Amino acid sequence: MTLLGAIEAGGTKFVCAVSDNALNIIERVSIPTTVPEETMEAVVDFFGKYDVDSFGIGSFGPIDVNPASETYGYITSTPKPGWNQFDFVDYLKKAFGKPIYWTTDVNAAAYGEYKLGASRDIPNSLYLTIGTGVGGGAVINGGIFNGYSHPEMGHIKVQRHPEDTGEGSCPYHGDCLEGLASGSAIEKRFGKKGIDLPKDHKAWEFTAYYLAQALMNYSLVLSPERIILGGGVMKQAHLLPMIQAKLEELMAGYLALPPMVEYVQTPGLEDNAGITGCLLLAQKILN
Repeated sequence: MTLLGAIEAGGTKFVCAVSDNALNIIERVSIPTTVPEETMEAVVDFFGKYDVDSFGIGSFGPIDVNPASETYGYITSTPKPGWNQFDFVDYLKKAFGKPIYWTTDVNAAAYGEYKLGASRDIPNSLYLTIGTGVGGGAVINGGIFNGYSHPEMGHIKVQRHPEDTGEGSCPYHGDCLEGLASGSAIEKRFGKKGIDLPKDHKAWEFTAYYLAQALMNYSLVLSPERIILGGGVMKQAHLLPMIQAKLEELMAGYLALPPMVEYVQTPGLEDNAGITGCLLLAQKILN
């Protein structure tokens, strides 16, 4: 029986799963992301119980996805202690010697949604996660989009809301999308987690404004057929219609888009988009 291994490597936890070739999950675990020595030892122990045929890895980043690079397979300039310049792919190859599909966590989620979720069978789509940070992945013509590197959609610059005077929280860029609209930015800038803010708090107007600007930029550059918004911040149900309305307003009729309720959605796979995408990518590289 073909066995597929999946690792959704997040900054807080690694979700690992083994499935058969029909994606029926045999076992799934969550491992805290501490330092590589501890976390990767637990990963190897988990998969060591199975004769896995291939792996799909979706990792927090930035990562090196350029096969011609000397640091292909590395987590690169992350501020996560211990993980900077960690050779993830080589570590797993030395442990198991199996084929590995290596990409970002958001690319894996984008692929999962394209194959089985809210953008199913839509060959050009985006997946954006708005959580502790902001990241995005793109499926273009049915394949994961990478260039010299992978997209870093969370670090584009956006225009300040006229009433927003709070400091941007990104240590690299200050007022980038992640620095203004991520879950950690909301908490730092308004003193409470998003879940604890009332629906009429100005934070949501600001967040919708920044995310709508980003979606406008992505729409104009990549012309996706659907955009999926996931992550913890998007669990605030009132935020989605605010973003849809603001995007339509900002676009000002310039570009013909599908109806907003179809064009911008939350994940069909909910919190399983990433791990599902990793299993599908393990299947893809095996085939």
